Amino acid sequence: MSAAKATVPFDPRDPLGLDDLLDPEDRAVRDTVRTFAAERVLPYVADWYERGELPVIRELARELGAIGALGMSLTGYGCAGASAVQYGLACLELEAADSGIRSLVSVQGSLAMYAIHRYGSPEQKEQWLPRMAAGEVIGCFGLTEPDHGSDPAGMRTRAVRDGSDWVLTGRKMWITNGSVAGVAVVWARTEDGVRGFLVPADAPGFSAPEIRHKWSLRASVTSELVLDGVRLPADAALPGATGLGGPLSCLNHARYGIVWGAMGAARASFEAALDYATSREQFGRPIGGFQLTQAKLADMAVELHKGILLAHHLGRRMDAGTLRPEQVSFGKLNNVREAIGICRTARTILGANGISLEYPVMRHATNLESVLTYEGTVEMHQLVLGKALTGLDAFRG
Repeated sequence: MSAAKATVPFDPRDPLGLDDLLDPEDRAVRDTVRTFAAERVLPYVADWYERGELPVIRELARELGAIGALGMSLTGYGCAGASAVQYGLACLELEAADSGIRSLVSVQGSLAMYAIHRYGSPEQKEQWLPRMAAGEVIGCFGLTEPDHGSDPAGMRTRAVRDGSDWVLTGRKMWITNGSVAGVAVVWARTEDGVRGFLVPADAPGFSAPEIRHKWSLRASVTSELVLDGVRLPADAALPGATGLGGPLSCLNHARYGIVWGAMGAARASFEAALDYATSREQFGRPIGGFQLTQAKLADMAVELHKGILLAHHLGRRMDAGTLRPEQVSFGKLNNVREAIGICRTARTILGANGISLEYPVMRHATNLESVLTYEGTVEMHQLVLGKALTGLDAFRG
């Protein structure tokens, strides 16, 4: 090690020097999304959260499209064709602002657009993807049902043939973007297995009432989807997907973004606690000068940057085409769980101020309770890893 390198200053906000893992294009993507979040989200998100709404979702979608953040890891059709790592960096920066904003982008790009891009016909791709990449059309993804969350194989939504048409009947629940979507990717059981369908929001019999009274992801649109005999033409079905492998592959892509995003919420909470600890005085000095506070900050920093390093590793594997679903479960299980722990510890450092929306900590903590559950609960990811480790399936029986 040269003397010059040995004197590189320690950065409390990047203690492992993880920026060294990024090339100039990676940094440019990160900085673009960070600037967007700082200017268009952070000044307003506490008010949106308190009101329980995201009133500018359509404007934000178009602006996110303009910076290439929608479907950004997809190629063609106006998509950015970014690397998996760059997409992950964008998720981290968006969730550092708010989980609801990252959810908007994840559902648009990693679920709805990804499903069309991977399983759609050339005509379906041309019809929807360019407008979705530009944020002109918002999409949603209908898999979860009121009685079937972790067990999608039990879905009750049905699609039956009527001549050359399909007729869909059923309900979906906890659908991000549902009430503002122009198109819904809906998964339904058919006589040939589970299939995906593109349901325009103006289709007769389709409605998406918004879910209210949430204490988490309040700066986000969450809806129920109701399909009451929705008649669709034959070409509304996604031709490339039959069986649960289709929707599960979409979920895997979205979970990867969560691995990064959770660390954004954790970073925002850690940095709020660090700033507070160096400025808040008790007993005649900053509370950051006390051993117990320093121990908390040290533990938070270790888990935060371990999680970011894990996300980087999974991103490189995805870019290399070697990332396995079990490894994504590893990342989501660890990073969301640790992010919640970081938020809770940060709240203790802020004391009573930690519950105030003047600081981001409690907002991130409550948001992460949803992130912990969606795209696979803790228990489901534990069982995915358990099966991979032992070769024994504990999901059933």
